[in-house]
This record gives sequence, C-alpha cells and structure tokens, in this order.
Amino acid sequence: MATFNEKKTCSQRMENFGRFVWNPDTGEVLGRTFVKWVYISLYYAAFYVIMIGIFALSIYSLMKTLSPYEPDYQDQIQSPGVTMRPNPYVDESIQLFYNMFDNTTYSPIVNSLCDFLSVYDAANQTKMMNKDCTNQTNIASILYSSANLKHACQFTREMLGNCSGEHDPTYGYKYGKPCLFIKMNRKIKFTPGNNTTPLVQCTSKSQNLGKVEYYPGNDTYGTIGIQYFPYHGKKMQPNYTNPIVAVKLLNPKLDVEIEVVCKVLGPGIVTDNPHDPYEGKVTFKLKIENKNPLSIKN
Repeated sequence: MATFNEKKTCSQRMENFGRFVWNPDTGEVLGRTFVKWVYISLYYAAFYVIMIGIFALSIYSLMKTLSPYEPDYQDQIQSPGVTMRPNPYVDESIQLFYNMFDNTTYSPIVNSLCDFLSVYDAANQTKMMNKDCTNQTNIASILYSSANLKHACQFTREMLGNCSGEHDPTYGYKYGKPCLFIKMNRKIKFTPGNNTTPLVQCTSKSQNLGKVEYYPGNDTYGTIGIQYFPYHGKKMQPNYTNPIVAVKLLNPKLDVEIEVVCKVLGPGIVTDNPHDPYEGKVTFKLKIENKNPLSIKN
C-alpha cells in the first residue's frame, strides 16, 4: 500500500529554511562553507575579469583598424546623390504644388528655404572659420590647417544671385518664378573626373518649363566649384557646408503639371543608374496654380 509523505507544518518549513541559511552543525551558509564560498567567488571573479579583458581587447583591436576620418565601407554608388530644396515628399516622390494667390500654400516652403539658407549667411560662414576661396590660385594651402584638420571654402548667399532672398524674401514663389536649390550629397574623397567643374542642368520633356537661370552659373548651366572637392569627412572638416546651385524658373507654364529633371553633369558622375533614381540627378513634379480663391467663391 502506498505511503504518503507527512505534510510539513509552516514552522517546520521555516526551521528547515533557517538551517539552510545557517547550519551550526556543519558551519555552512546557504549550503556552502565559508572556504567554499571564497573559492567559488574567486573563480567567478577571475572568470569575469578574463571575459571582460577579452571583450575589451577585441574592441580595442577593432578600433585600431578603423580610421576616425574615413569609413572603411562606403556606398557602392559611383557618384553622390542629388537632392533638392524645397523637398515636399508625397508618396515617395517630390511634388512642388502651390497657388500664387494663396500665400498659405507657399509660406511653409518659403520658411523652410529661409531655415535651409541661414547657414550660408556670410556672418555664419565667417563664424565657422570657412575660408574665402574666390580669386585664389593655391586653394590647397589656404584650406590646410594640420594633418588631421582642414578648413572648407565659403559658400555664401551672395553667390545665389536673384535667389539669395535679399531682394525677394519669397524667393520668387509669390510671382510664379520660384527658386529651387540643387545640392550634391557629401561623399568622402569624391572628386569629379579630370578636376572638371560639375554642371547642373534642369530640363523637361515638355516645353512648359520655360527659361531657366542658374546661380552660380548662367542661362545654360549651373556650376559647382571644384574648390569644394574633395570632402574629407565630418571629423577633418567639421564646418564644411555643401555648395548649392540656385535654379530660377523665369516663366514656367501655369496651371500645368510639369515633370522636371535636374542633373549634375561631369566626368565620373553617373545619372542613369536604374537602381538609384537620385544618383547624379533629382526628379520632381511642379505645378503653379494661378487661381484667385476669391474669384472662385464669387
């Protein structure tokens, strides 16, 4: 016949737990003697010290192989990506739609451009200790500071001509002649082929884009000065500011959606990468409405 273990009372359980914590007969604390606790403590202390040492040595060895000035692995694209300001993204595409008569449709755009261009104020460029590279023949000597620190060339609002915002604080949006700003992304040690100045050109398949002016540049191309290349990284050039090209649309057709492509042209710059639509170019849709909301209500 099966026997059942006698159920222990609460006091018995407490007594057994007390003897587990401290056994006066064997001198054990929590099931081990003092000597055994010393041995096991020394073992785990040595174990974790060795593990921490191995981990620290691995991190130190890894960091010694990395350069703080240039990443070991960079994007595989051959040339930098191109972005545009303003950049109102809608469904993974850039759509610049606004109404000339409704300032609420373009005021946020103008405000974003003011914030974007503030870094290009001459006072900020001087404060950042960027160098004036205009009319300089030996730019390398001007930018050199030390082996691990280089200055950058200034890029100021004055270079943006009629798109600087000094004479028209709305950047042409109020008058249906908007300014767009094309910027190449930074890519460490990228230099255009043959030290040729990259050119910027905005085109459309239709004839609705109208006449275009570029600053810096002319009526045909915008220019990105070769003095801004190469970029040496955030640590070596902490105050580097990207050069930009202002594109002013003088007479785009109103009330019509226009697809525009702005490309950066030059040796070594790719603009037809099917896997990256922003390598070397940026595509966007533009529509400027010329409808007075008051006349529509009437």
